[in-house]
This record gives sequence, structure tokens and C-alpha cells, in this order.
Amino acid sequence: MTTKLGITLAVLALATTATGCGKQKPESGTVDSTKDSTTAAVVGDTTTKESLQWGPAPAVFPAGAKMAVVSGDPSKAQLFLVELSMPDGYKIPPHFHPTDEVVEVKEGTFLVGMGDKFDPKKAKPMNKGDKGSVPANMHHFGIAQGETIVAVSARGPFAMTYVNPADDPQKKPSTP
Repeated sequence: MTTKLGITLAVLALATTATGCGKQKPESGTVDSTKDSTTAAVVGDTTTKESLQWGPAPAVFPAGAKMAVVSGDPSKAQLFLVELSMPDGYKIPPHFHPTDEVVEVKEGTFLVGMGDKFDPKKAKPMNKGDKGSVPANMHHFGIAQGETIVAVSARGPFAMTYVNPADDPQKKPSTP
């Protein structure tokens, strides 16, 4: 069963660099969300948390998350599947991507919202087993409620642009 949600999924993916993209679509549109159904963009997801090679998430993400590549190569023009593990309270500020993406919650609850401003009151929960897609250039944000793991599938090369450039952890000066 497909349900139209007036929210956008905070879509996460492995990247070695973050680049911008062209035309933006702030705060409009819907996300197709399904529960217990198969989405063509999600490929080869037969792994377990323990069988993956986890490491720190790339610098484009706020510190504290871990990531594993399940299939493909996010830096190339091909389908890829990654998993992102986030601690309780982990926040991803409003951002967007130049490609359509599919997200499935593997563990925990992922609160997602759309728009240019981070507003937890506007975030809606995605629970374990929930799946959804988000169109390219849609502005969205996310919060992990409890330890949360999401699987993300998209076509690379991956890029992520923060709505507010000051939110980009790669642009923040490091402290000595």
C-alpha cells in the first residue's frame, strides 16, 4: 500500500565529497512511502548489521554517525545502497540532493521533515520497515529517535548540499 506523505525523507548516503546542484525545489511536493513493499531502487539488501564493514560517516554528515556500503559505489554514476547508523538524537540539518533517493528504516525511528528550517515539531516518524522515496532537489531534514539505521539507495555520484551553508560540517573551522 502506498501512502502520500506531505514530508520528505532525510536521505543519507556515502560520499567522498559534497557538491552542489542546480535548480532547487524548496518545501513543496510529496513523498511516496510504502510499508513492507519492494522498491526497485533498493538493490541487494540481504545484509545484516553485523556483516557490514562500518566506519565513520563521510565529513559531509554531522559527526557521530557510522556508514557502510552495501552495494555499488556512491562516487560513480551507478546505483548504490548504503546504510547509515545514527545515535539517539542525531540531527541532519535541512539539505537536498541532485538525485531521487529511496530510504528504508532498518532499526529505530527516523523523524523526517521538509523545508528550509530545522523544525522538530514538523518532523513525522518513519518506523522500522517503513520505506519512502524523495525527489531530487527536495529540501529535507532528519532526527534519529533512539539508535536508528536507515538504508539509502540512489544513483550516484552522490552529492549533498545544505540549505544553510553554515550547517555544512566540512565548512566549519576545526578547533585546535
